[in-house]
Amino acid sequence: MSAIRQLVLNIRPEAPPRFDNFMPGDNLELLLALDTLARGELPESVVYVWGAAGSGRSHLLQATVAEAGRHGRAARYGGPELPDELDGLLAVDDVDGLDEAAQVRLFSLINQAREGAGTVLAAGPAAPAQLSLRADLATRLGWGLVFGLRPLNEADRATAIHERARALGLALAEEVVRYLLSHGRRDLPSLLAGVDALDAYSLSLKRPVTVPLVREWLAGRS
Repeated sequence: MSAIRQLVLNIRPEAPPRFDNFMPGDNLELLLALDTLARGELPESVVYVWGAAGSGRSHLLQATVAEAGRHGRAARYGGPELPDELDGLLAVDDVDGLDEAAQVRLFSLINQAREGAGTVLAAGPAAPAQLSLRADLATRLGWGLVFGLRPLNEADRATAIHERARALGLALAEEVVRYLLSHGRRDLPSLLAGVDALDAYSLSLKRPVTVPLVREWLAGRS
């Protein structure tokens, strides 16, 4: 539990993405693979991560690039403007948003990775076969390691909310936590940022945190 508490304290909206401020849940295998990749010890040249919006895929790509840099590796987080030549680690997020020219370039970069020029780490909202991309690119993305991000379960989210609240000196009743989980954004950074904001809101009004207060606070944000 102490490890979870420290992890939750590290998860702040303004904090740069790192492996130690990502709550893995059932994604430990993926986290270990990306750490190995960052160290330059993963034999695969192409890794693809998919998950719904808010699942943490962008966080993980940026964390991998940052960790690779700490190990002295050439690494960059790419977007629509992709390089012509691969040198080291290239992380390409939101591949589903790449235009035709960028898709052709990514196809070439993956081929370069398979020839030993470096590693391509890519991410998108769905498995390769379900992406609206060129068929040859979708096939290439599926040739390496493919991980589907598993969302945190309700128990993990509830634990994280309680730990953040406890760190703030705030005691949350179970019905408040359930309401936050049911009516707030479900990704962990947003949930924890919500606990911080709710604490400030209750202090400003000098009112305890109850379901009616949470409802009022959420209505004011909409």
